[in-house]
Amino acid sequence: MPDNVPAARAAAEEESAFSHPPVDPDAVAAYGDHPDQVIDFYAPRGEAGPGGLAPLVVVLHGGAWRAPYDRRHVTPFADFLARRGFAVANVEYRRGAEGADSSAGSGGGGPVAGRWPETFDDVAAALDALPALVREALPQADPRRTVLTGHSAGGHLALWAAARHVLPADAPWRTDRPAPLRGVVALAPIADFTVADKLDVCGGAARQLLGGGLEFAERRPYADPALLLPTGIATTLVQGRTDIVVPQAVGESYADAAAKAGEVVGLTLLEDVGHFPLIDPAADACAVVAEEIAQLAW
Repeated sequence: MPDNVPAARAAAEEESAFSHPPVDPDAVAAYGDHPDQVIDFYAPRGEAGPGGLAPLVVVLHGGAWRAPYDRRHVTPFADFLARRGFAVANVEYRRGAEGADSSAGSGGGGPVAGRWPETFDDVAAALDALPALVREALPQADPRRTVLTGHSAGGHLALWAAARHVLPADAPWRTDRPAPLRGVVALAPIADFTVADKLDVCGGAARQLLGGGLEFAERRPYADPALLLPTGIATTLVQGRTDIVVPQAVGESYADAAAKAGEVVGLTLLEDVGHFPLIDPAADACAVVAEEIAQLAW
């Protein structure tokens, strides 16, 4: 097989995922004063479940925690889930600054991956504010049946958000008890920072997010899902076997770490699937994702 075939297939998958026009939400609510501290809500379009309410899926978008990639690129995915009968909350959060120069890893003068601690501040604040916002903006949703999902860097944030109760005691985001979630479905997540750093995933994004040198090691216990186990929350990873953006070794390492911590994490590996079909409504893999969410939600 020619060396350029995997890259060409990955490019085609990315083009397909980004080819869908953005879908406007049914409602938008702010969880803070910053323009990026907002959540888009999508009402369920399918048949209502018991009691006339729909499970709530909270979506955290990917994009290597970098500014150019905002929540708009997953609005077709959010709409896809809404058409499957879910209520959907699509969360925005602060990402790396445009045109910033990073001394923490590769990337030069491009947008840096994430902000420390603002990216984590926002995800924690959004999840904390969500129950009240849902009652106001999305009364069709049943917050007692909430599933957290995220893609790539958003998959990392989903795993992290579900693990806040096992953060170090001095972490500002730590909670006293587990989040009231039915489960987490993490899609090609950057789930183990050591492996991701070793493989230079997304151009050293994990090291940029936490900072270089000693900061990377010092902050990992507060940010790396592979160190925040066990969570006691049902967790499934969905991963394409031909993913060259976040290779399956990253997810496998997280699943191994969970097993060593006494927790079983589901790992669904999809043949001939790369990184972007997981959020592409035109791809069969997206239907698999919806089914994994449904298994936890219903």
